[in-house]
Amino acid sequence: MTEVVRALIFAVRSGLTRVADPGKAASMQAYMKSAMPFHGVPKPVRAKMLKPIFAAHPLPDRVTFSNAVQILWREAEFREERYAAIDLTGLKEHTRHQDADLIPLYEEMIVTGAWWDHVDEVAIRRIGPILRAERERVTPIMTSWARDPDRWRRRTAVICQVGAKTGTDTGLLAHAIEVTFDDRDFFLRKGIGWALREHAKTDPEWVREFVAAHPGLSALSRREALKHLGG
Repeated sequence: MTEVVRALIFAVRSGLTRVADPGKAASMQAYMKSAMPFHGVPKPVRAKMLKPIFAAHPLPDRVTFSNAVQILWREAEFREERYAAIDLTGLKEHTRHQDADLIPLYEEMIVTGAWWDHVDEVAIRRIGPILRAERERVTPIMTSWARDPDRWRRRTAVICQVGAKTGTDTGLLAHAIEVTFDDRDFFLRKGIGWALREHAKTDPEWVREFVAAHPGLSALSRREALKHLGG
């Protein structure tokens, strides 16, 4: 661990301890059904606390950036430390690092995080933009993840285009849904409905036709997909 990374990690951990609210920690842990304990730091408080810390500890290159994210994530003792790792990946100054070479890092976060609060942010706000920027490299990965035994890779393949609007690859979206829609897992069915509902804001007719052509969609997925289409 370099001195730059060490200083950042120490500052993040110290900052979270400083603003911790034990009175909120138990309820936050229970709500998230988390085995990992919470400090009891809500997102707005965390964001305010982290902003000056990140500014005071710039990471000069991709390797240092990746190391800092990995250590925050892997060595986390409290869930907010993992949230901080995700926050770090979203900083504007690290946009230059956001390419397909980061997919293995985000894959680790998805598979080991294994819950929606970790997975959804990474899937939509990290992998999604990389997919749109590097379709030739990332589309085959998402196509493979759509069939993966791990439900969180599969959910990522389904929801990674949420918010893409006209940039949505409907072929990839259809594939990700079609290979998994008969799975009874709640998070997959909810994710399918979410992805379709969001795309309906851009292309409602495509969504109507897709739902009509797939009568095997679960009631949950169908209801979510047609939520704002009168269905």
